[in-house]
Amino acid sequence: MGHIVKVRKPRPVNLDLQTIRFPITAIASIAHRVSGVITFISVAILLWLLSLSLSSPSGFESAAGFVDSFFAKFILWGILTALAYHIVGGIRHLMMDMKYFEELETGTLSAQVAFGITAFLSVLAGILVW
Repeated sequence: MGHIVKVRKPRPVNLDLQTIRFPITAIASIAHRVSGVITFISVAILLWLLSLSLSSPSGFESAAGFVDSFFAKFILWGILTALAYHIVGGIRHLMMDMKYFEELETGTLSAQVAFGITAFLSVLAGILVW
């Protein structure tokens, strides 16, 4: 009986993170996951704000005063932008589940369209918040 010997080929290793370039489809997928985490965490912030506003008239005034600050408006705009991207990316993924946009070219185009729609919705969210 002969012995089987496995020969390990040296794999190319690139540890310089500044030279790694992800395709837009990978960036869209990662951004969808990140926007989901942001949306999940923001639920706690928004529930706290809702609870404060419903606690009493003075709680409502506190919540209204908090929301009037630039920092709070910026956070709310970020939350709305993350939610918008997560919804748009989710619709994109649902369409991919239905066998649309699975090829490289159409997948790239759908990622670009998702980013474009999100940019538009982000501007609308900025108008809404400010």
